[in-house]
Amino acid sequence: MIYEIIIAILIGLDQLSKYFALNYLKDMGSIPIIQSIFHLTYVENRGAAFGMFQNNQIIFIIVASIASIFGLYYLHKKNMHIVGKVGILLIISGAIGNLIDRVRLGFVVDYFDFIIIWEYVFNVADVFVVVGTVLLCIYILFFEDKEMVK
Repeated sequence: MIYEIIIAILIGLDQLSKYFALNYLKDMGSIPIIQSIFHLTYVENRGAAFGMFQNNQIIFIIVASIASIFGLYYLHKKNMHIVGKVGILLIISGAIGNLIDRVRLGFVVDYFDFIIIWEYVFNVADVFVVVGTVLLCIYILFFEDKEMVK
């Protein structure tokens, strides 16, 4: 039950940030936070990461649903190190956060725009998925084998 509460809180943070982007940032377009480095830029992303595979919402909905169900199953069935659990929690939260947008709006609301680094605009859910994936990789590389030996 605790996992579901954490996931709900993280999804809530994501959806709250997207609410503000939709209701305040959409009409402004882009707000420079640090000129030519970091802006808040409203984008309607109908694709996957980096805008790939535009307008394939049904595929993204299916993949996010399956990943979330598998992740929840894995959290409850396997005793694992906290690094792995946090990684899975973040991935599920991000996947569901973006899934809500796809089902409700037909696109994902993105707004973090690090102009100096790349031309990819992203959101809180995307951060959850990336950080969660890194943590899950760390878990697999450094902790999983040790747990299997026990």
